[in-house]
Amino acid sequence: MSRYTVQITNGTTTDDEGTIGYDRPLRTFFLQAFPDPETDECALWLGAFLEEYPTLEPIIEAARTQGYEVRGLTKEMMLAMLKEAGPPHPPSLGERLGIVR
Repeated sequence: MSRYTVQITNGTTTDDEGTIGYDRPLRTFFLQAFPDPETDECALWLGAFLEEYPTLEPIIEAARTQGYEVRGLTKEMMLAMLKEAGPPHPPSLGERLGIVR
């Protein structure tokens, strides 16, 4: 799993510790920001389901449609995540047993 720190803003507030990355077992990109200090639940949490965002562009667009903007995503970060997402991943044990769909 790759994990990179980026800045995420929603127009009024900014989270300098937002996280973007690629989750190999779920085969999806993920984006998290604005954790609640009490519960640690994130106001923005995309990419929590199997193959939800198989490429990088749709997750950035999904964040934008919810009013968030991702900043600080470098070319090196993008290339590393795309490289990790590139090779085909076999189904997990949970998928093979029918537990995860």
